[in-house]
Amino acid sequence: MSGEVNPRYVWFIASIAALGGLLFGYDWVVIGGAKPFYEAFFHLTTAAQEGWAMSCALVGCLIGAIISGVLSEALGRKRSLQIAAAAFVVSSCGTAFASSFTSFVLWRISGGLAIGLASSLSPMYISEIAPAAIRGKLVCLNELTIVLGLLSAQIMNWLIAKPVAANATPSEILASWNGLYAWRWMFGVTAVPAVLFLIGTFVVPESPRWLALRGRTSEASSILTRIGGPSNAAFILDEIAATPRSQGFVHELHTLLEPKLRRVLFLGIALAVLQQWCGINVIFNYAQEIFTAAGYTLSSMLFNIVVTGITMVIFTFIAIATVEDKGRRVLMLTGCAGLLIIYTVLGYLYNIHSHGLPMLVLVIASIACYAMTLAPITWVILAEIFPGHIRGTAMAIATMSLWAACFVLTYTFPALNRSVGTAHTFWIYAVVCALGFLLIRRWLPETKGKTLEQIEASWR
Repeated sequence: MSGEVNPRYVWFIASIAALGGLLFGYDWVVIGGAKPFYEAFFHLTTAAQEGWAMSCALVGCLIGAIISGVLSEALGRKRSLQIAAAAFVVSSCGTAFASSFTSFVLWRISGGLAIGLASSLSPMYISEIAPAAIRGKLVCLNELTIVLGLLSAQIMNWLIAKPVAANATPSEILASWNGLYAWRWMFGVTAVPAVLFLIGTFVVPESPRWLALRGRTSEASSILTRIGGPSNAAFILDEIAATPRSQGFVHELHTLLEPKLRRVLFLGIALAVLQQWCGINVIFNYAQEIFTAAGYTLSSMLFNIVVTGITMVIFTFIAIATVEDKGRRVLMLTGCAGLLIIYTVLGYLYNIHSHGLPMLVLVIASIACYAMTLAPITWVILAEIFPGHIRGTAMAIATMSLWAACFVLTYTFPALNRSVGTAHTFWIYAVVCALGFLLIRRWLPETKGKTLEQIEASWR
């Protein structure tokens, strides 16, 4: 039914929804560049204070992920995206004007709430408006905007901050442009794309699938017709008519625990956790050390821009180009297998105290492998595998699991590294990737080219 697709319109509304991913990526990374400056301004001197400032946004992410299900089912996908966009606007301005550490933390939690909402709502909305033939590409667009947001934050931090002497004291930093103003601008500029996102959410239509499941068939038909023509609209509406209707948040939670849907819920949670526990954060922690040992003397910011950001952007484009051809299952298996091999070899090289070009190549390869497989494809799968009448609730649970896994990983990594060493840390994550490979091979069906309703019917 894809021959009548209106590509310009579909890509336009998907791009607006994907601005949520751009803000997700920017807001998540911007704090790294601002860290030494707001720490001097708020006189943060203890590890507990510094750690709380860096991680408090995760509290908001969890809250946002949890309430995204309630909001998206009760108010619709469009209104929920508007709430997320407004939260980005308000939290970025609030953080920029924070006058105390307490207010700074509260605004960062608010920003985290916006991230939690967007991380669940944007891919789900895109999957529900996308024709089956290009759904994978469109949902991958959200991951592309996330990595573009990461790269933008790194570049903006680099442009806004002025050079600081390596031996500068906190009082000297506080009295400088960076300590007084730079960190505020780093957070404040987020409001610009956030306002564009908010304006855009008033232009895009409501999810036709959400409308159809609530009996608003004529509105759904009008949107589906504009997306893919009248025959496509009739086909999709006939499929939706055969699916169960939404009956409220509590009922949806009960439905998810029924035996026939327990498997898909478990699969969604497992894939969300795998994306965080696959070990890529080990690479991000050790990459600069490996590059320096190989003789590359790049500054920390330049390293992040040149290696991490650009590599992820390039290989996310490869994911967009291959997701409909190769399929979700093949790319996920490739990602787990590729990272398993890379971590095994890296662990061996660390164990024999090797440095140089081989490790350099393996670091870049691991970032590239992740960017074209587990990073974008996990979001594609999560956005399409859940049945329509419980999609908002199930997506919220999966996204909440992802952020909880991120917190556990961030919290346990330093202790794990100290207790078992770098080589064994790589090998532990290699085992995680091996388990992920077996899980995907056993439980994940191929979903490319199928409508959301066809995927839902396969679970029933």
